[in-house]
Amino acid sequence: MGNADTKLHFRKAVIQLTTKTQPVEATDDAFWDQFWVDSSTTIQDVFALVPAAEIRAVREESPSNLATLCYKAVERLVQAADSGCPSEKQRQIVLNCVRLLTRILPYIFEDADWRGFFWSTVPGAGRAGDEARPLAESLLLAIADLLFCPDFTAQSHKKSSADAAEDIQSIDSCEYIWEAGVGFAQTPPLNYVHDINRTELLKLLLTCFSEAMYLPPSSERKNLNPWVSFFCSTENRHALPLFTSLLNVVCAYDPVGYGFPYNHLLFSDQRELLVEQAVQILIVTLEQEAGSASPSAEEEQELTISPCRGEYFRIFILKGLARLLNNPLVQTYLPRSTKKIQFHQELLILFWKFCDFNKKFLFFVLKSSDVLDMLVPILFNLNDARADQSRVGLMHIGVFILLLLSGERNFGVRLNKPFTLRVPMDIPVFTGTHADLLIIFHKIVTSGHQRLHPLFDCLLTVIVNISPYLKSLSMVAANKLLHLLEAFSTPWFLFSSPQNHHLVFFLLEVFNNIIQYQFDGNCNLVYAIIRKRNVFHQLANLPSDMASIQKALQRKKKSGISRTNSIETVSMEGSRPAVPAEPGTLKASLEATPGIDKITEKAQVSEDGTMVAVPHSDSPQATADCSAAAGGSDTESNSERDHESEATRSRLSSVSSSAAWNPNPDWVLSWKVKLPLQTIMRLLQVLVPQVEKICIDKGLTDESEILKFLQHGTLVGLLPVPHPILIRKYQANAGTAMWFRTYMWGVIYLRNVDPPIWYDTDIRLFEIQRI
Repeated sequence: MGNADTKLHFRKAVIQLTTKTQPVEATDDAFWDQFWVDSSTTIQDVFALVPAAEIRAVREESPSNLATLCYKAVERLVQAADSGCPSEKQRQIVLNCVRLLTRILPYIFEDADWRGFFWSTVPGAGRAGDEARPLAESLLLAIADLLFCPDFTAQSHKKSSADAAEDIQSIDSCEYIWEAGVGFAQTPPLNYVHDINRTELLKLLLTCFSEAMYLPPSSERKNLNPWVSFFCSTENRHALPLFTSLLNVVCAYDPVGYGFPYNHLLFSDQRELLVEQAVQILIVTLEQEAGSASPSAEEEQELTISPCRGEYFRIFILKGLARLLNNPLVQTYLPRSTKKIQFHQELLILFWKFCDFNKKFLFFVLKSSDVLDMLVPILFNLNDARADQSRVGLMHIGVFILLLLSGERNFGVRLNKPFTLRVPMDIPVFTGTHADLLIIFHKIVTSGHQRLHPLFDCLLTVIVNISPYLKSLSMVAANKLLHLLEAFSTPWFLFSSPQNHHLVFFLLEVFNNIIQYQFDGNCNLVYAIIRKRNVFHQLANLPSDMASIQKALQRKKKSGISRTNSIETVSMEGSRPAVPAEPGTLKASLEATPGIDKITEKAQVSEDGTMVAVPHSDSPQATADCSAAAGGSDTESNSERDHESEATRSRLSSVSSSAAWNPNPDWVLSWKVKLPLQTIMRLLQVLVPQVEKICIDKGLTDESEILKFLQHGTLVGLLPVPHPILIRKYQANAGTAMWFRTYMWGVIYLRNVDPPIWYDTDIRLFEIQRI
């Protein structure tokens, strides 16, 4: 009954606020205290008892009352931060104010006229002697103080209850870091009450930062988030201890715990909720404009660099992220007996930001095989999401990470490590290396849905970047590469779009790199090239007259690509087919992704292994802009084993529908003469007669004998002079920065549904759509 009375009392206060036509004085404490002193409502209750329509009504009809409510709530938080919340009643007042502000702030942000309210000075809202501070700064500093409040959100250092309470204004928050790890060796005892209070405060902090959702997309670098900028500045003495606490909480979290089966169904895990909020705060505070010279940007950069200076700390961060990302891959004999985390998208964004902002961390990741512990879960998530339109953003972030990693030589070298894990991934069973896994994973090119087509160029660029370092491809991977070439080199596909031939250039570059630099160990690929030699001959003799072009376009018939390796029909144990999104699933729209030539810069690898930038030029391999609009209808393939031709037709439909375009002989000749076929043709000229002769002489029908012959063969002195290795390194720009901002906030919006903080508010950064 007591709880029902509290809700009723709180609801009456809300009704009074919405029905009062005259301003209520700020000094009327009896009225304002109804909202936080006498109530004990959960955040879900607050969202239910304060409807959106009533908040908007007060904003429009009684703006002074809404303003007073906000600054009185902030004033209470400032007072609590000053006093240190010594009593239970004061802590409850803090939580009530936090919940109310979390509910109201989105409706402040959605109105352009109100957006500057928190950045105005309000009499009496700041600390004594600090009256001129804007309301937003007072709120942010109070939240920061309360996040290190002994006995409320941090473990007290008092020896006994008789000791004097710690002064929150004088404590060193570095001694109150929440978890052992970076910059802190002690492990405080687990306290679920502290975790709950931290989560509520972080939820309010995230809501403060979410003003960015209510601004239209803009690639201008001057549009820094003022809430994030101030919070990460030197004005906030808790900035680095809090960043460290958040990072340690995330990287030290072990969702499996002691491993008791089904323990996640028996006990609630408050630490998981804290970790989810912590990782979201981390990715928002690290969201900054590349190249910005503002002091706040430099301070944010310092946040990413400081915790990563020591090798032990880098190991701690990398191991922690790898453990969490590998969590969904854990297999047990008991179905669903271990907890599966749901915040893998936020973790991928966090990993991206560390690698992109902090090059020392990136080089550390690449210098050991630990990078493969990140690669496998990334590929798992990409493979699992390939048919789901609501997870297009996940596909993009995963591919961008692969593109970033593939720009470094060490990544290609590390991929030669044998792959021995048993991962429930819906890909063919194979025996080989992590490079084979990465290439076989490119089945998403052939069985994903239409919205993935802009990623084809990025995916093939990844393969091009690693190809000079791949020592031994398996037969399954070799066949996959030839299947892709066979699909992309059909005349009707090449003539169907002005960009399609670039995919052939990428694949030919892959074959040339392997033949020139890794011929000795790649007999499987050489054998596959010999078997599919007709594909190369047809490409070299591609008709370019108008009659042949028209005939090819009219046919558009399904190319019967045979799967010569029957083992490809067997998927890994425990895997499930990729499935489309359930009807009604919500998704956030995304900005268009810039073309591959806009997000990469070419670098040539010199003899000593260093890279030299190559001036940009419009070559056939410089892919045209492959941006895809976020809207539009999507067509999906429900079969995971669609033939390559299915993917090529989908790519055609997506391109041809956007603009009318007609190929002509001059256009075909302009790129046909530049096809890099010399190396492959020379290989076929030398090896095909030898293979045919040995088959006839010895009556061979077993491919293993042919492979053995090729394994001991050599092309030294027979091939053209090796071409320089060309690497396309990821290069950030305003377009990608805007894409990441939109994707990040879309993920945060969709992940915060209990309570639905931003639901039914006027979001302008992206659109929420139903599948």
